[in-house]
Amino acid sequence: MEEVIINDKEKYLRENYPFGNIPELDSEIVCLHCNNIFKVGQYKVFKDDYDEEYICCPDTPKCNGSVIDWIPLG
Repeated sequence: MEEVIINDKEKYLRENYPFGNIPELDSEIVCLHCNNIFKVGQYKVFKDDYDEEYICCPDTPKCNGSVIDWIPLG
């Protein structure tokens, strides 16, 4: 997978978040794969061999967690 650099993370999240309530970039979440706590705005985007993009844990590629693995804190 190849990392995609996102210049406007808020816009990207608004246009690509796969669920209903889009979290604020400064909201804290925990990744179920690596148990790290981070702010939503620290996410990374990766593209697979089919040009599909995935919103991922900031510890990717070390962690294979994606947006579906995030649990909001608070």
